[in-house]
Amino acid sequence: MRSAALLLTSLTLGACVSAPKPEPRPQAPAAVRPATPPPQSPPAQQPVAPNSRFIAPQVMRLPGLEGVIGQRADALERVFGKARLDVKEGDVRKLQFAGEPCVLDIYLYPLSPGAAPTATHVEARRSSDGQSVDRAACVRALGAN
Repeated sequence: MRSAALLLTSLTLGACVSAPKPEPRPQAPAAVRPATPPPQSPPAQQPVAPNSRFIAPQVMRLPGLEGVIGQRADALERVFGKARLDVKEGDVRKLQFAGEPCVLDIYLYPLSPGAAPTATHVEARRSSDGQSVDRAACVRALGAN
């Protein structure tokens, strides 16, 4: 009987012990994605044929600029003197006039295909710190010289 009790106890204890769990398989690391996408080359652009499609510029219309807007470079130099900068790029031209009170940038564009560039836009800033100033006031200040 003793052996039967011992057998019964060992069977009971054996039921409490479960089969060993299989060890988790190491998973392959997820593919690492770069934080930024790889650089892509810009799409190929077709070269633009000269004068293939003319785009007329917008003309600035502000009070006090009537004597500047629409003028050609030679007329502007008669008013303001020789330009400190005269930059040409394609069919656009930028003239810069400067004095103690301000720096005046005048942009000239042709208004029609093949036309001479005329002033269409004006920017003005202080000579001392580059802060924007009233365009018409700068035109008056530099035109008085």
